[in-house]
Amino acid sequence: MTQIQKTQKETKNNVIEVNNLVKSYKGIQAVDDISFTIGKGHCFGLLGPNGAGKTTTIEIMEGIIKATSGQVLYSGKPIGKDISQQIGIQFQSTALQDFLTVQETLNLFTSFYDNTIPHEQLIQLCDLKDFLDRDNRLLSGGQRQRLLLALALINDPEIIFLDEPTTGLDPQARRNFWQLIKNIKARNKTVILTTHYMDEAQQLCDEVVIMDNGKIIESGTPNQLLAKHFHNVFIYLPKAQVPQMLVDENQWLVENDRVEIITQQVEETISLLIAAQVPLDGLQVKSPNLDDLFLKLTGHKLRE
Repeated sequence: MTQIQKTQKETKNNVIEVNNLVKSYKGIQAVDDISFTIGKGHCFGLLGPNGAGKTTTIEIMEGIIKATSGQVLYSGKPIGKDISQQIGIQFQSTALQDFLTVQETLNLFTSFYDNTIPHEQLIQLCDLKDFLDRDNRLLSGGQRQRLLLALALINDPEIIFLDEPTTGLDPQARRNFWQLIKNIKARNKTVILTTHYMDEAQQLCDEVVIMDNGKIIESGTPNQLLAKHFHNVFIYLPKAQVPQMLVDENQWLVENDRVEIITQQVEETISLLIAAQVPLDGLQVKSPNLDDLFLKLTGHKLRE
C-alpha cells in the first residue's frame, strides 16, 4: 500500500476531523489551534483539568457553540443543522421530567427524533428492564445514568458523546457502566468520552488527547503514551521497615509514611532489599498509569 493510499484509507475511516480549532472569549483563548481525528468504532478520550478547554471543544463538536476559527468535519462534511439527529449526547447534568416512569421517558424522547432504535434493544443494551415502571425521582445514581445513556442512544446515532458519565457513582456502578460502554463499542459505534477518572480512560479509550490551557499537550493510545514517557516501575515499602542509611545511599524518595523506589530493575532491587534484611511486608510494585502521566505532563493530578 502506497503512502497516498494509506492516507486515503485513514481519512475514510475517520468519522470526525477537528482542524485548527480556535475559540476566543474577550481575548482569552479557551481553545488554541487544536487538531485531531477520531476513527470509526473507537472510544476517544478528551482529558484535561477544569479550564483546559475540553468542554468548549466538545460543545463545538456537538454544534452547541460556534468556533472562532477552524472547523469540525463529520465524515468529511461540516456540521449541519441536522447534527442533533445524527449524534447522541449524555450531558454531565440532565434534568428528567418528574412523575414520569422510565418507560414513559423513553416514549417521550422517542417522539423527538425521525429515526429511533427499538425500545426492546435499548432496554437490553442499557439494562433497564428491572426499573422500567419506576418514577424518575426514585432512581438510584447508577439507574439514572443508565437511563441517560439510553436517551443518548435513542436515535441510534453512530457517534455518542459521554460527558463525565460516571461522576458520583460508586465503584461497582462505575464498572457496570464501563461494560455498557464496551457493549456500545462492540456495535461499531464511536464514543467520545470526557472523564476525571484516569482508570476509566485507561480501561475504555483506544486513544486519548490530553489538553491543558487550551492546547493539546499529548495524544496517542494509553499504552503508547505510557511507553513513551515511562521506563520505570514504582516500588513502595513502609518507611519504618527501611533503614535511613539505605534510603540515603540509594537516594530513594520518602513520601509520607512510605519509601518510594523508582527502578527499571525490579528483581535486582528486591534482591538488594532482601540482602539488607529489609522486611517485605506491605511491599507494593506499581507500573505507571495515566494518573502518573497526567501528573508528569501538567504538574498536578486530574481530579484536583
